Amino acid sequence: MSENNQIGTYRFVAEPFHVDFNGRLALGVLGNHLLNCAGFHATDRGFGIATLHEENFTWVLSRLAIELDEMPYQYEEFSIQTWVENVYRLFTDRNFAILNKDGKKIGYARSVWAMINLNTRKPADLLALHGGNIVDYVTDEPCPIEKPSRIKLSTQEVAATLTAKYSDIDINGHVNSIRYIEHILDLFPIELYKTKRIRRFEMAYVAESYYGDVLSFFQEEISGNEYHVEVKKNNAEVVCRAKVKFE
Repeated sequence: MSENNQIGTYRFVAEPFHVDFNGRLALGVLGNHLLNCAGFHATDRGFGIATLHEENFTWVLSRLAIELDEMPYQYEEFSIQTWVENVYRLFTDRNFAILNKDGKKIGYARSVWAMINLNTRKPADLLALHGGNIVDYVTDEPCPIEKPSRIKLSTQEVAATLTAKYSDIDINGHVNSIRYIEHILDLFPIELYKTKRIRRFEMAYVAESYYGDVLSFFQEEISGNEYHVEVKKNNAEVVCRAKVKFE
């Protein structure tokens, strides 16, 4: 971990089973690493999920935006830095930097989190928890990418459907946030990934879905390199929206 108590630094290797057919780290794996780093950072400061579960709370990811210049290659070492940018009563902004083996920053991510009560599923007051000392970890470390934006779709045509299964469900009992990302990336043909790479990926999580829910995916091409995706459960409620930009 970094010597700066406000910024955590965590090291990884792009394992062969974590890369795609191009030999680059898969975006879903990077997403998992980002969330793990958020968990490590929070745990080191008394706000980890294990501690929160004892108090009947948990963290829930609301927004995520990842922007990348490149991805680590198979067997390459890389690191992720994370820090808290802002804390509000119901949300907190957490940022990330992805560094290659030489310490060069090759990508950034922004995320928005809420803390919910496990019984009521309602947001908790972050400024009331532990005397509000979560604000002690706020830092002005720069994150030079745009914040997550609003995502809109007009299409009513279903691009794909699937039923949420065992491997989709996480410790909180709902479909894992990264599994949505992986399912959305599967909407695009492999030929696209042979000629283009993902420059920016955004997720907006709206509602929870559970084991057995039928998920419908709506996909709309906004421009030659930008696509918007919406996921609904059981032909009704929107559970998340995504924006994918290729280059």
